Amino acid sequence: MSKAILSIIVIVMYISAFGQVTVINPGLEDTPSDATVPQGWSACAWMTTPDILPGYWGVYTEPYEGDTYAGIITRENSTFESFGQRLSAPLLTDTCYQMSIQLAHSKVYAGYGKPIRLRISISDELCEETQVIYTSPLVDHEDWRPYRFSFMPTQKVQYILIEAYHSDKPFSHKGNILIDAISSITNCLKA
Repeated sequence: MSKAILSIIVIVMYISAFGQVTVINPGLEDTPSDATVPQGWSACAWMTTPDILPGYWGVYTEPYEGDTYAGIITRENSTFESFGQRLSAPLLTDTCYQMSIQLAHSKVYAGYGKPIRLRISISDELCEETQVIYTSPLVDHEDWRPYRFSFMPTQKVQYILIEAYHSDKPFSHKGNILIDAISSITNCLKA
């Protein structure tokens, strides 16, 4: 009898895990620090890194969950901050996926106080932007709010890129966005 129960438990665990792709450190937890990438993530924009908040640059927003979150900015010279990592499993072509992320804005952030957007891309290489899967609306609220979206990869990929974004044109906009609680990526059919 116990072998049958164990077999059922293993099957249920396998079925519930199927179709779920995760990131390392989805809550962006680490020691608060400026110009530092949270554990498990890589800096992707040349010569620039996110900040682990709260506590730096005048940003004291409480985390959505856990102890910390990441903040990224856009600058007057059209540069921006971004970070990425390898996903736990590949995303398959022509399969519908869904995910969510908590976003907020800080009016302070050491002079980078304008609202901006968040852009998320997927690729088959770290820090590359093969397919944009989500561009948020302008995030101008100081409270944490969930942003949910679905997407369909056009090729098999295994990397995600998260970047501060303002517009497709060169911009001169000193803005920020705060990021926390990146969800697992699940198959749309599991909703």
